[in-house]
Amino acid sequence: MDDEIRKSIILRLKRIEGQVRGVQRMIENQESCAEIINQIAAIKAAVNQVGIVVFENHARECIVNSLNQPDNEESFKEIVKIMGRFIK
Repeated sequence: MDDEIRKSIILRLKRIEGQVRGVQRMIENQESCAEIINQIAAIKAAVNQVGIVVFENHARECIVNSLNQPDNEESFKEIVKIMGRFIK
């Protein structure tokens, strides 16, 4: 994984970590359920974005590897398998 991509993912994960701590404080302070749900939705969207970046990077690596190998079916099967896990 490229260093710039890795740094970007780590920054995103730190922001998500802060959001999760914020939701914990909101629950401890008995804030509005609607506001808590909004924050949880934002966390889910952020986690999905991280997943997309990681998946894109992995898929790119698999495709490059498959082009350099005579039997490339395994690389494509791996991409499909990981995509299936990610979408669930």
